[in-house]
Amino acid sequence: MNIQVDAKIARALRVMEKSPDLDNLKIDVVDVAVPRPGPGQVLVEIVAAGVNPSDVKASLGHMPHAVWPRTPGRDFGGIVREGPSSMVGMEIWGGGGELGITQDGSHAKWMVLDQKAVRAKPANFTMQEAGSIGVPFITAFEGLREAGGVQPTDVVLVCGGNGKVGQAVIQLATMAGAKVFAVEYNEQPLLAHTNAPVEMLNSAKDDVAAIVREKTGGHGADIVFNTVGSPYFEIANNAMAKQARQVFISTFDRAVPFDIFNFFRGRHKYIGIDTLALSSVEGARIFDKLKPKFEEGKLKPFPINPATVYGFADAAKAYASVLRGTPERVLLVP
Repeated sequence: MNIQVDAKIARALRVMEKSPDLDNLKIDVVDVAVPRPGPGQVLVEIVAAGVNPSDVKASLGHMPHAVWPRTPGRDFGGIVREGPSSMVGMEIWGGGGELGITQDGSHAKWMVLDQKAVRAKPANFTMQEAGSIGVPFITAFEGLREAGGVQPTDVVLVCGGNGKVGQAVIQLATMAGAKVFAVEYNEQPLLAHTNAPVEMLNSAKDDVAAIVREKTGGHGADIVFNTVGSPYFEIANNAMAKQARQVFISTFDRAVPFDIFNFFRGRHKYIGIDTLALSSVEGARIFDKLKPKFEEGKLKPFPINPATVYGFADAAKAYASVLRGTPERVLLVP
């Protein structure tokens, strides 16, 4: 992409090489030339940007297609400062798989963005709330869409229900009228906003599959949204109803025991979702569908805890906290 630059300077995060581990993240705060938008682009002043597990994993070298060096960051809330007059001054939100991975992203004061990805944030959102939505809700929406959509008659089991994607899935599934169960690896209160009651299960002591089947008249889960992968693989399989779909977005172990007989007898489907393959333009189209629900209050933004809103000087701390499992939404502000 041909991006012009001028002589103005602003702060940005840069990853120059792979970091060895979470205790030694190589994230530099540098002065960079402010990019100027080329044809079909706008210049966005970033006000707040979410930090996602994929941002951290990319800095650790887990994304083979990521370019080096680069400015990371996939989600943003910002203001258009240069571009078509109809867009200048617009307060926008967004997120994309190319941002911060194959091109410079949102963990900077300034970012260039495809004009086709420009979308006004919900009127009832603060800029920090706007910057927090991206990857979690894009992933949840796309996973449920690929699973055929959620129907009021569906039973949905969310593995890793207190993660940010899990919380987004719970919001979308309860909004659709489904019966929803959530599971975590220990005793935890449910953190998600819900549109209907959700039963929270503890996989350390509960027989999750047995409980789901008992409370659904033996039916089981029509959709399992497995945000964690291998640790919940067996539990999820045991909970699946006939013709159920299981959605995967991540894992710890790549290889897992797999009972082919139960798979084809159950007529199950496994669905892999990689939002790195979705551009900011595709993300914007998802936001078009989500925005009215946020403005109506049927969907809620993540609560913003000032203690997990970090400046660039504390970026390494912010990044590490995400993979170490903070329950809060982590944001960066320039």
